[in-house]
Amino acid sequence: MTVRSPSPRLRALVLCAMLLAVTSVRGNGPTDSPENPNLDYQAGIDAIKASDWDRAIHDLNVAAVALPTDADLQNWLGYAYRHKGKVDEALDHYRMALQLDPSHRGAHEYIGEAYLMIGNKAKAREHLAALDRICGRKCSEYEDLQKAINAAK
Repeated sequence: MTVRSPSPRLRALVLCAMLLAVTSVRGNGPTDSPENPNLDYQAGIDAIKASDWDRAIHDLNVAAVALPTDADLQNWLGYAYRHKGKVDEALDHYRMALQLDPSHRGAHEYIGEAYLMIGNKAKAREHLAALDRICGRKCSEYEDLQKAINAAK
């Protein structure tokens, strides 16, 4: 018995069906807080919104096992650790986010703010300069970090 590969037309039809299925699951575009299919990730984001830093750290660390290359997740972990007062851990996660996505605007802003927490204005200014290159001086991340630097003693 000879098995033939599917015709190009059948492969195209299957591909179209798969794309339609993915599009219908993903929705009609970005929202302010996109739902992540990983329940631990979503629980971590919900905990951040509630300022429950311990729960956020726990849930996001669980999600990170399944999503080790998600720069946004690493950025949120850094954010939760920073708000918990654990600056060294926050810096580690921001660095990981930037390693995964060197143009991650949120990670540049937040790592700059973390450096200000430990009195390192020079490093904060490095990330401000990176934001200037990435998005210019009118993006909110640049403006927020600039304000934080100006307010730092």
